[in-house]
Amino acid sequence: MAAPSKAAALRAWGVRQNLFADGTARLTDDSQAVEAALAHPETPLRRAVGSSEPFALEPTSLPKVPDLPKRPAAKPAAKSKPAAPAKPPADRAKLNAAEAKLRKLDEGRKAEEAEFRRREAELEAAREAAQARYVRDRKAATAAVVAARGAYREAGGAD
Repeated sequence: MAAPSKAAALRAWGVRQNLFADGTARLTDDSQAVEAALAHPETPLRRAVGSSEPFALEPTSLPKVPDLPKRPAAKPAAKSKPAAPAKPPADRAKLNAAEAKLRKLDEGRKAEEAEFRRREAELEAAREAAQARYVRDRKAATAAVVAARGAYREAGGAD
């Protein structure tokens, strides 16, 4: 692009970063580029990457892409070995037996845990009943002590 200054060129490109400072943009001495830029001042010109076509407002050329390297010819297949006989499927009997034993062990443990929980609930109920009996009996015994103490004091006894 032909512009009176680098700042004017950056404004025309619509960028704020100084592309000249980091080397992304540079001044050119390419005579074709200078001639095209002077024909359209302060207008960004383009050309396809890799193309040697002249710069234009709307480039029409496509870049030249190098051909892909050719693949080497396939080597003729050497005598193929006869296919190895297929292996019979592995015997799963021992694995099935071990898995069944593990399942049985886990189920037994679950049953044991359920029995422990039932017995804990039974013990908890017995403990609560014993506590309730104790509270009831203690109240009665305390009432008896209070009554006996009162009778003792009335009879002339001292604490």
